[in-house]
Amino acid sequence: MTVTRPLALTPGEPAGVGCELAAEAWIRRGDGIPAFFLIDDPDRVASRLRLIDRTLPLHPITDPAEASRVFAQALPILLHPFPSPDRPGVTDAANGKAVADAIERAVELVRSGRASAVVTNPIQKETLYQAGFAHPGHTEFLAHLVGPDVTPVMLLASEALRVVPVTIHIPLSEVPSRLTTSAILTVARITAASLTRDFGIAAPRLAVAGLNPHAGEGGAIGHEDRDIIAPAVAALRADGIDAIGPLPADTMFHAEARAGYDVALGMYHDQVLVPLKTLDFWGGVNVTLGLPFVRTSPDHGTALNLAGTGRARPDSLIAALRLAETMVTRRNAAQRAGTAS
Repeated sequence: MTVTRPLALTPGEPAGVGCELAAEAWIRRGDGIPAFFLIDDPDRVASRLRLIDRTLPLHPITDPAEASRVFAQALPILLHPFPSPDRPGVTDAANGKAVADAIERAVELVRSGRASAVVTNPIQKETLYQAGFAHPGHTEFLAHLVGPDVTPVMLLASEALRVVPVTIHIPLSEVPSRLTTSAILTVARITAASLTRDFGIAAPRLAVAGLNPHAGEGGAIGHEDRDIIAPAVAALRADGIDAIGPLPADTMFHAEARAGYDVALGMYHDQVLVPLKTLDFWGGVNVTLGLPFVRTSPDHGTALNLAGTGRARPDSLIAALRLAETMVTRRNAAQRAGTAS
């Protein structure tokens, strides 16, 4: 499975472990990791790697096309300077705009056909907010870059479990008022279509969690499950989508239950991200569905406490790189098949 264009990897929070993870992923390039280039400052990366006693060749590039040619011999880095010097574990709002600009640059490279997918290292949201960043997170920012007609959907995927929260980065107190049958249907339909196109599942099985304990006990513990979620599940089934629910969330994630579905839809962020990260913290990948390009990311944070120590594990980034390649390959194959027909 080969993607000819390289993946664009963003630096994430410069005070975090992003460039260290990129280096560790490149070192393991012989293990089926697709070619990628890091958007960063080569001098900054070199300084950080010296700090953790990592010696590897870095190759500054001016065009993503160079990345595939040099990847076997060196880590390709597309110059993207940061105004504040590298201080592992110490964030600086002065770098916030450069972090956001790197994400936007990666999107532009993919949309122009010079890179195959966007893979994002973790960002420190508080620092970005101090710099004027107006979006709750990566997912919403990526949708903003594409345009108003895009509905972003966050999917977390691992070998053990796939999950999708219907509401994402909002306070828990706002979830009941923001839940609608229409919103659940939109998220579920985008998810089902992506599982077929990007994950090769011909007839996806969706398990839809309830909002309240015991999925509301028929209205005895809240009305949302009965009045909002159940009608969405019925509409999905009428569409021909294999959906069940609303299900009590506390019995959805043991091994026997997981065998009965391909993705679990939860009503709020932690309802489904907690079980996934508990089951497979290091193998989880964050995927943004609903975009006209592939975007993946590690499912962990910036690990400021590990920055500059050399102890950060690259497992989730490697999984994100591999999944991005798989998704691009499947999309390209589907496009070729559609053109041929």
